[in-house]
This record gives sequence, C-alpha cells and structure tokens, in this order.
Amino acid sequence: MRIVVTNDDGSLAPGIHCLVKHLQTFADVKVIAPDRNMSGISSGISLETPLRVVEIKKDHWWQLNGTPADCAKLALSGFLDEEPDMIISGINAGPNLGDDVIYSGTVGAAIEGRFLRYPSIAVSSASHGDDKYYETAAEVVVKIVKQLKREPIGQGAVLNINVPAVPSSELKGIQITRQGDRHFSEPLKAELDGRGKPIYWLGEAGKIKDGAPGTDFHAIQENYASVTPLHVDMTNHSLINTLSAWL
Repeated sequence: MRIVVTNDDGSLAPGIHCLVKHLQTFADVKVIAPDRNMSGISSGISLETPLRVVEIKKDHWWQLNGTPADCAKLALSGFLDEEPDMIISGINAGPNLGDDVIYSGTVGAAIEGRFLRYPSIAVSSASHGDDKYYETAAEVVVKIVKQLKREPIGQGAVLNINVPAVPSSELKGIQITRQGDRHFSEPLKAELDGRGKPIYWLGEAGKIKDGAPGTDFHAIQENYASVTPLHVDMTNHSLINTLSAWL
C-alpha cells in the first residue's frame, strides 16, 4: 500500500512520527505535513499564497507552508510520482469528537483524500493532558488499515478515529459510533493587550450534550476506540420536500 500521512499539528509533532513508524512496517509511507500547527483550520486551502515544499528528512518527508488540506491536495495533484492508495491524517494531540469534526484540520485533510482507493482516516489521541499514548492510537490505525486492505469498503468514506489516551493493555476494544453533540461553546474571554486595546479569546468547546451509548463521546469515556464513518454530503434531505412546498 502507498500511504500519504499528514496532520494539523505540524511536521515535527510527535504524533505523526509515531504513526509513520508503525505504518512503515507494512506500507510505503510518504509524509507531507504543515510547517506549523494548523489546528482548527478545517478544510481550508491556500488560494492566494504559493505553496513551498521543503524536504526535511530523507525518504520522502516534506513540510509545506500550507494547510492540512493543502498537503492532501498536493499528494493528489501530481507532486508524487505515484498516486497514493490512501491518506491518513494524525495522530492529533487531542480528541476530535462530535461537532469537533467541523473545525478539525485533522479531519479536513482526511476529507480531501476521500477520492482514493481506500477510505481516508483521521486519527486522534483523545487526551487534553500530557500523556497522549500515541502508540495505542497507532496500533488501532494499523489494525484498521490491514482490515481495509483485506475487505475494502469503497471510495468516498472518511473514518474519524478517536482513541483513549491509555496504554494498549487498558483499551477495551473498538466501537463503530455516530457523532455525539456538544452544547454551544463557552463564552469568549475579553482582555486588554499591552497597549490597553481590547482583545478576545474564543471560549472552550461546549460541554457534552449528547453522549449516549453509540456515540463517539460514550465510546471514549468507556475506554473504547471510536470509529465514526463520515461523508461529505451536508444536504439536509429531510427538509427538501418541506422547503419545496414552502417555496
């Protein structure tokens, strides 16, 4: 398998190095990752800025002055000698659960790779603390990629994987989940800068609103890895007939 790995934490982040180490045991891996942290950039791409690629390690490891989605798009648009079979984005330092996927650069890069032979994967270590246990997340990804190779599920899918930040021995298993839901984010924080002018910090992510069994939130709380299949069609099909009559 030819796999391109990217992330939104930057090319020097420990999560991407751990993931590559595990994938290289059975796949041809190339890395194209941002040159800095791009968390929260979603699927943003660079339209007015030229992209510059710098090889920072031998054996096909590049960094880019662009977004995670730029990295994936570069891999699909002729930069590589051969088109990859799949794109894997991560391992992110922190969870991407519920509504987080809207904002996540990790997920944004995976969405860009949905055109390939195998589903794209976004993977996150679900911890806000210092102990990320990237090894546990990498082992889950390897297991899923090998299963996809044996039993492909077709193009167009994106698998959003979140893994509890625990040792492998404490992981209870893997659950297929749906997205949970959060309340609206916490209030913004107003401060004054060094010159006495007002500045604002966006509030933290909202508390869990829907963390019922079957959701990604619940799986993580119970020490299961969560695998949520995503797709790009954002159409609210249930409103089509209602709006047609209304108009």
